[in-house]
Amino acid sequence: MILYVKPNQGGVKRVVIGMRHPLQHHRGNAVRALRGEGLQVDLLGEDLTSKLVEDAQKECLLVNAPLICRATSRIPFSVLKYAMTLDGKIAASSGHASWISSKESRNLVFDLRGRSDAVIVGGNTVRKDNPRLTVRHGGGRMPVRIVMSQTLNLPDEAHLWDTSEVSTMVVTQRGARRSFQKLLASKGVEVVEFDMLNSQDVMEYFHDRGYLSILWECGGTLAASAISSGVIHKVFAFIAPKIIGGKNAPSPVGELGMVEMSQALNLIDVRYEQVGPDMLVSGFLQPLPDMVPVIPSLEETFVVDPTISRYESSIIFFYKTWDPYGAFSNFSPHAIQMPDENGDYVTWSSVEHFYQAHKFVGADDACADCVERIKSAKSPEEAAKIGRSMQRKRPDLVRPGWDNMKIDVMYRALKCKFSMYPHLKSMLLATAGCVLVEASPHDLFWGGGRQGDGLNYLGQLLMKLRSEFLGESSSSEAPSLTV
Repeated sequence: MILYVKPNQGGVKRVVIGMRHPLQHHRGNAVRALRGEGLQVDLLGEDLTSKLVEDAQKECLLVNAPLICRATSRIPFSVLKYAMTLDGKIAASSGHASWISSKESRNLVFDLRGRSDAVIVGGNTVRKDNPRLTVRHGGGRMPVRIVMSQTLNLPDEAHLWDTSEVSTMVVTQRGARRSFQKLLASKGVEVVEFDMLNSQDVMEYFHDRGYLSILWECGGTLAASAISSGVIHKVFAFIAPKIIGGKNAPSPVGELGMVEMSQALNLIDVRYEQVGPDMLVSGFLQPLPDMVPVIPSLEETFVVDPTISRYESSIIFFYKTWDPYGAFSNFSPHAIQMPDENGDYVTWSSVEHFYQAHKFVGADDACADCVERIKSAKSPEEAAKIGRSMQRKRPDLVRPGWDNMKIDVMYRALKCKFSMYPHLKSMLLATAGCVLVEASPHDLFWGGGRQGDGLNYLGQLLMKLRSEFLGESSSSEAPSLTV
């Protein structure tokens, strides 16, 4: 958070910012506003760099982990918490679990709940422990209590059904125990049904409802499901100096399908803390996502559009034609009219049809046949399949120097498409200042790749075309992109 102050108010002359805002529509706004008022603004990791700065920046990331996860992964920041004995048991063979950890550890758990939007347990925890899941020491806010149960095999009476002080939600599979759902509704418990109950869908649902952080206090079966789904970000394990034994005593995490120690999940940024007589081990199961998505071929992007800023520009990804910006794809079903060698205009079903056919333009009969097959292909995908297959089987039919001319061919086709369809041109112009990335994970030439390791030439061509349309470039020639 940044306190906005006029330079002549309060004597503030310099502001040091630990990290940019994770949400793109906020990122850079405060920095620009403060600098616009004449304040010196330094950002850790950008304007200031040192080992001390790196440590401070890391702490900023840890503190803001929930907001970062919400901004980048579309699921709430999730912490799995459990208490276990020294021999790895969360309960005795009988199921009795009170109390494994110390009072000091339990108070710390209350603090964790108070910093969370919701607490999740499974049906087995409700049946065996009948928890309250409240912040009993009175501090902090009361998190919403969530029960995940596929069958709704739950007791009619439970502490969680008392919603007089804090609300409870039950998420379940569609159609489960309709009569019991009505009973819960009569007690003020909200029931949410899913076609297939799984941790990923549940987390996406609560992300859409605005939840920022969730504490999982479930048993081993649900914990394993959540870990396998990739929704758990951090683990808090309270280890009590007790041994209880028991071949059938439950452990904190159920079956993960691992058979070798090399498959074990390693925690990141592990920390150890003594809490009363217990030891708290905490760490991340997965690294915090990068707040600034990788821009493929960054230097080339700046050449194409110098207004692009790595830290303050939004990134628009497009790939499939049904994506919000899918019309930018060369596979979008927009017909174009391009002149042939005689100057006559020929209609092509898509940019991809035109592009694939022009690999083989020539006098050879086999070339003519291939071009006709591509031209009459029922879809851009079919046209691409024919063109790529022929290129592999008959490389002798490919136009000489194709690698040096394919960017120009694609650019001319894209320019025709966006010139023919005013709504597409308006859509492209509306992205001014944004980085355009073709998000194919496989095509490292036209696309951006999985980790920004692609060349993203399609995105670059669209940004160049956008600049031309906006009048930022006086040249109407094809872009000088080299292969």
